[in-house]
Parts: sequence; C-alpha cells; structure tokens
Amino acid sequence: GFSLSIDFEGGTTLSMPAGDLKEEEVGRVFEDSSGVEPEQVHIVGSGNSETLEIVSERLSQEEVNAARTAIYEDFKPKDEEGKATPDAIGSSTVSESWGSAITQRMLIAMLVFLVAATVYVAIRLQKNMAFAAIIALIADGVIIAGIYALFGFQVSPAVIIGLLTVLTFSMYDSVIVFDKINENTEGLEGQRKKTFAELTNLAINQTVMRSISTSVISALPIIALFVVAVWLMGIGTLRDLALIQLIGVVEGIFSSIFFATPLVVTFANMSKKTKRHNKRVADYRAGKDEKGAAEDDAPAAGRTVVSPVS
Repeated sequence: GFSLSIDFEGGTTLSMPAGDLKEEEVGRVFEDSSGVEPEQVHIVGSGNSETLEIVSERLSQEEVNAARTAIYEDFKPKDEEGKATPDAIGSSTVSESWGSAITQRMLIAMLVFLVAATVYVAIRLQKNMAFAAIIALIADGVIIAGIYALFGFQVSPAVIIGLLTVLTFSMYDSVIVFDKINENTEGLEGQRKKTFAELTNLAINQTVMRSISTSVISALPIIALFVVAVWLMGIGTLRDLALIQLIGVVEGIFSSIFFATPLVVTFANMSKKTKRHNKRVADYRAGKDEKGAAEDDAPAAGRTVVSPVS
C-alpha cells in the first residue's frame, strides 16, 4: 500500500550515537517503556557520525524520561567522549500548535507562489502559457506527493521548503521553452509552411540540451549535499531538503517538456486563429494555396465559356 507521513502535527524524536545498536531492539525497548509504537527507527550518517533516531507521535515529558531511562539501562549508549551516560540520548519535541502554524504558512506560501507565477507568465508571455504552466505545477506537486507516498518518505517542513524551490525550477524550465515558442511563432500567420505545433516542437529541440544541462548542473550540488550532510554528518533536516530537491529537479524537466508544452499546443489549437492557420498550411502542402485556388476558380486562358441559354 501507499503511505504519506506528514510531520506537521507534532512529534517526538529521540537520537543517540548508533554504535553497535540494533534498530529493531531499540525500537522494541522504546515501545515497551513508553507504550507508544515508534513511527520510524533508523540510522543516519556514517562512521563516527552515525546516529540512531526514533521518531514517534508527540510524547509527554514523563514518557520521554521513561524511554530514555529504559534505553540507557539496556544499551548504555556513549557520548562523543566515549562515556556511557543518559545524556547521550537526546530528545526533541514539536508541539501541535507549532506544526499547525507551519502548515498554515506552507499553504499561504504555496498560494502566493502559484498566483505570482501565473501573473508573471501571463504578462511576460501568453495567457494560455500561464494556464499550462499552473496546471503543470499542480501536476508536479501531485507526482512528487505520489513518489513520497509510494516509497513511504516522510514529509517535514524542510520538504515543503524544498518543494517551493523545485516548483520554481520547474517554472523556470517551462518559461525557457515557452519563450522559445513565442519567438518561433511570432508572425505565425505570415507563413504557410509550419503549424503552431511544429514550431513548438522546434522550440523543444532548440532548448532540450539547455534544459538537460541545467538539470545536471543543479543536481550536482544536491548530490554533494547528500554525501556530506546526510551520509557523513547524518543531519536529518538536510536529508529531507536534499531528497525533495533531487526528485523535483529530475521530475521538473520531464514536466516542462512532456506536459506543460503539449498543453500549450492543445490550448492554442482550440483557438479559431490557429485552426484557420493550420488549414492554410494543410492547403498549401496539398497544392491548394490561396493563389492556386484563385487560379482554379478563374476561367482557363484561351478557353471560351459558354453559358446555357435559358
């Protein structure tokens, strides 16, 4: 099945140096002592920076103390100096009110971004491009949420910050393609050799390498963030941020080329202007251009036309 864990409604995290600790054993002791089943028990970081984290619903201070005491008595985790002490087990709790405030601000930020992006594209380019861009951004959010649900990734405030970043990247990539479409289709009705869709396809061919290069360059520092901050240092917040950015950068390039741009063509082909131009192109290719049609309608040179006598 699918599960999407959203860490906005408050929760408690216990963390300690991993050492030789086993995730299953520590999780079982945590559940027995606190009476709460952990949502996630995992090890982050590597080498001396390995940290075991236990994530659960929000616990009271008494429950946290009970869990820390039981874990210390069973496993004797050591601090950075190699000394076994209960202080080696850290705890942090996010209150429900704080989580609710983060959720509200997230929704406001998303709404402001979508409105601003739509207005910018409508003014800078075309209205149908603005509609295509906003629909593509919504699809980006749905696809990314689906990926998180499919693999059971946790959604935290850091993920939302990263999501706004990757949506901006997706918008940037779409605008690059749209700008080239605008350039190629300027004076569209002044020629009869190519349709709007064909000129749009040309724009994609002209910008695809730039899009790929931008994505690769954007992915390199994110991969570096994974290696240094996540694998070596075990910083969970940066892990969430790096993951959403990596997924978004890869997904964004496909969205702008294979979804946003076809939407622009679909909207354009619905207009009378584009339909009329497409017919002119088809007629021209069939040898039925306007000049030829006029010649066909006129009497042939040197031919006498006899009208029937009524």
